[in-house]
Amino acid sequence: MSTVASLALLYGGLAVTGASAAERKRADTAAVASDAEAPAGEPQAKAPVEAAFSTGVAKGRDRLDSATSTSALRGDEIQKLSARTLADILRNIPGIRTESSTGDGNSSYTIRGLPLASGGSKFMQLEEDGLPVLEFGDFFNVASDIFIRADFNLAAVEAIRGGSASTFASNSPGGVINLISKTGDVEGGAIQVTTGLGYDTKRVDFDYGTKISDTLRFHIGGFYRSGEGPRNIGYNAYQGGQIKFNMTKQLGNDGYIRLSGKYLDDRSPQYLPGAVRITGTDDKPVYSNFANFDLRRDSVLSPYIANVIVLDGSNNPTSIPLSRGMDAKVASVGLETQFTVADWTITEKARFSKISGGTTRNLVANIYSATALPASLGAGTGTFSYATGPKAGQVITNLAGLNGNGLIAATSLNRIDASSLDNFTNDIRANRAFKLGKGEFTVTGGVYKSIQNLQSDWLYANILQDVAGDGQSALINYTNAGGVAQSQDGFLGFNRSGSTAFYRRKYDVQYDVTAPYGSVNYHIGKFSVGGSIRYDMGKVTGQIYGADLGGGRIGMQSFDFNRDGVISVAESKTAFTPLSRPAPVNYKYNYISYSTGINFRVSEPFAVFARYSHGARANADKVLFSNKVSVTDGSMPNSDDGYDIVTQLEGGFKYRNSALSVNVTAFLANTEDTNVQAGAITTDRKYRAYGVEAEASYRHGPFSVTGGMTYTNATLKSDQLNAAVAGMTPRRQPDLIFQATPQFEVHKFTVGANFIGSTGSYTQDLNALRLPGYTLVNGFIQFRPVDRVQLMINANNLFDKLAMIEVTQPSVPANGVGVGRATNGRTVSASLRLDF
Repeated sequence: MSTVASLALLYGGLAVTGASAAERKRADTAAVASDAEAPAGEPQAKAPVEAAFSTGVAKGRDRLDSATSTSALRGDEIQKLSARTLADILRNIPGIRTESSTGDGNSSYTIRGLPLASGGSKFMQLEEDGLPVLEFGDFFNVASDIFIRADFNLAAVEAIRGGSASTFASNSPGGVINLISKTGDVEGGAIQVTTGLGYDTKRVDFDYGTKISDTLRFHIGGFYRSGEGPRNIGYNAYQGGQIKFNMTKQLGNDGYIRLSGKYLDDRSPQYLPGAVRITGTDDKPVYSNFANFDLRRDSVLSPYIANVIVLDGSNNPTSIPLSRGMDAKVASVGLETQFTVADWTITEKARFSKISGGTTRNLVANIYSATALPASLGAGTGTFSYATGPKAGQVITNLAGLNGNGLIAATSLNRIDASSLDNFTNDIRANRAFKLGKGEFTVTGGVYKSIQNLQSDWLYANILQDVAGDGQSALINYTNAGGVAQSQDGFLGFNRSGSTAFYRRKYDVQYDVTAPYGSVNYHIGKFSVGGSIRYDMGKVTGQIYGADLGGGRIGMQSFDFNRDGVISVAESKTAFTPLSRPAPVNYKYNYISYSTGINFRVSEPFAVFARYSHGARANADKVLFSNKVSVTDGSMPNSDDGYDIVTQLEGGFKYRNSALSVNVTAFLANTEDTNVQAGAITTDRKYRAYGVEAEASYRHGPFSVTGGMTYTNATLKSDQLNAAVAGMTPRRQPDLIFQATPQFEVHKFTVGANFIGSTGSYTQDLNALRLPGYTLVNGFIQFRPVDRVQLMINANNLFDKLAMIEVTQPSVPANGVGVGRATNGRTVSASLRLDF
């Protein structure tokens, strides 16, 4: 049987006839690309043949015949990675950097040192079955990964970095990650139940696929889960599931038509930065936990901070449970077909998705030592008391000894409420191969169309809470020395902060994208040379609302939330949306992307390639509420502000034989980035990054190992708004990231480990305070006592490492109190699987 080495090897090498159910499941994984057309006249390979790689390219090809840098993770092998989230899975792909400590969604992703100024995936497109989940992967706090799940439906994850990604998908100059669903090629199914050992999670996964006839097949699968999750927050934070279905009708030898559907209704918590002790020096800082708050397994979430109390997007009072977390509702239907007309292969993909949800969270603004509170909080004078929790009403007499750490957090409770992220996407292409001399000339042309809605409300309140682990944090009231309550039930105001309506916003915008594209490729002997081009045309229309827009727009008022007839100090600070004063949005942008490459298959197992690409990414909601879009007529005076350009030069080699696979790519990228970083700090920057990425796999008998590394030298070349950062290394950008998965597999059991690591980086762009590097170890054991039954134990962060992902402070604070985020601590789960 194939092992982890088959992530890049032996993709189609498993015989199906007479195989066990588990083997048939793996074969179904290997068959994922069966609908992709292989290039005509491809020479018979003497080395093992990979199935065609089809993501971000004109047509499916063996990776050794393509001038691109690609990777694939296959089906059941992903379970061995002990991944708890999609971001945990994707960090096993070379070249991709993920910051995966926020929970199931809103993680940050980038490729090859391209900027990661804020959350989501700006330069990398997340796709599901070849079409984007959202047209823009970095919508503020409603990123693509909230609305996609990895479960037993997943046949493979394909990734293309750079290369033709910029011309075969919109808004993806850095690369494309494509989650590919099983389609019932191989009959059989599985059901698996999973429980946490030492933490609260309960989950069931299932899938089943079969042939109804020789030309008709289907696949169905999904999951349901419930539990508190990997951190101690005191309530059931994970709840929901997904079901997906597809049916495929085969049309002749190379055609098919497929109908697919998906329903996702799920919620999960977002883990945000909390208190961390920082001592030492900027060059050699020491990060540690405060008493009664473990950054690996605690959170500022708590059942005693139950609701976000605000005016909703229509300015009516509402109380939103904090337990809603990141909630996603997706109902989608898709149609995909491929057929041949006059030797032209036509491929059509279309999907409509009705998407809603959002993010409910508490974002720590500042953490104070209780003996050093600011003047706005009485500087330690007046009276503090518990507003919620088991000690509600009790006066806090010893602030310095509070919870053993003496800390109080000023926190922004917020709900980014996305009432509609509905989108329609369609991609139709045609390609044909012609004989030209002694070679083959392939022509591809297509048109991509996308309509993406963004209807969302930003709702903020601000509170005081203590810093306590195990889900015990409670709201705190403050009464000044004159006896006047400055808070109400723990709320300092029903806005983001102070006495302003900052960040109280409403978006009602539609993005309409049309992109014709084409490519040519000539393959003669050992050489293949080609190029592709794409012309993106975008139209952005709608309205935005908010006091941030200026022009006399007012966003503050008083509102009697507790209906006692008296306006408290906190109630006098209520933000509302100026619904009668919208600002129009009405602008267009267009840009050309192109890519050209050459591939030389030196010998059957060895190829070298080079490629140059010029692409771009349209700026979505991040340029709204900025001076780049007129609040008078909605125009964009400088059309270049509508997109950021990425140019990339890459080259490398690929080697593959029956035991060993090695792929190495050197790269150079220049990038523009217009973004929002840390609140309202707008950035207008240029970056440069160069380096090398490598992946390899080796198999000998029952032993196999796969691994990868990416070395990146990234520089922030300039910022029109902050010249001081020129020449600096972008924040949180390490020089080296790496991953490796060795394993030993025999008939009855498999044992192995997954290593994920990073060298150090800087917490902020001014390059003072260091973030230390780390290596995380995930372990797994699979035991198969009888045919069709498997027991698996896996551990994430096996050695319970405190691995810092993010720190707010630019240098070591004098009082040692910082705000930071770390990976989850050790979690161990057990799974029982039955194949049938």
